[in-house]
Amino acid sequence: MPASPFRRPAMLSDERAALLPGEPDPAERNDLAHTTATALVSGGRAGADDADLQRRLVHLVDVEGLDLLAQLWSASPAETLPGALWRLYLLREWTRRDPHTIAERYRLGCSRAEVSEVVAGVVSPPGPQEVRDLTDAVLHGVFGGDLDVALDRAAAFLHVLVAGTALDADWVEDADAGGADRLTRRAGALQSTAEDLQQAAALWRAGKLD
Repeated sequence: MPASPFRRPAMLSDERAALLPGEPDPAERNDLAHTTATALVSGGRAGADDADLQRRLVHLVDVEGLDLLAQLWSASPAETLPGALWRLYLLREWTRRDPHTIAERYRLGCSRAEVSEVVAGVVSPPGPQEVRDLTDAVLHGVFGGDLDVALDRAAAFLHVLVAGTALDADWVEDADAGGADRLTRRAGALQSTAEDLQQAAALWRAGKLD
């Protein structure tokens, strides 16, 4: 995923950290990333031993949104559950920050990625609102238990954006070689993230995404 459209969530304040079980060291932070990701995906199915943590997570999401939890997930590898959720979070944040550009590149990409267009489930041509609706639907799938479907849909959406971004790069190459190069590198980053999400979906179906 390209770095420029995103901002990392704010650092944990003492007040916010108090909502979690202590200020973690790196090993504890990794454990906490996995625990929170699992709790959010499993929703109300958390066991009795996790009831207190579940209440804390619900409070965090309700009051702070996903930013705080996403910071915990940001250092996790792509082939882990928190790493997959981090990539979904970035996609959602990007669509909220730059929906017009994304909608235009999605429209361009539809002509080159017919299968992905169908899987992504966006009306054609999409507008900014349709783009935001898609990412909200993807994350709803996460919380609804359809994680592999959510990951595959997000990957399909990114594949369409890869095609649209590459086409945009072709069009501006003569007038702006530097801009074309940045767009090409962005398309490569989007492709890599799409592949990460597809791998995570496969791991989830195999019971190996944790």
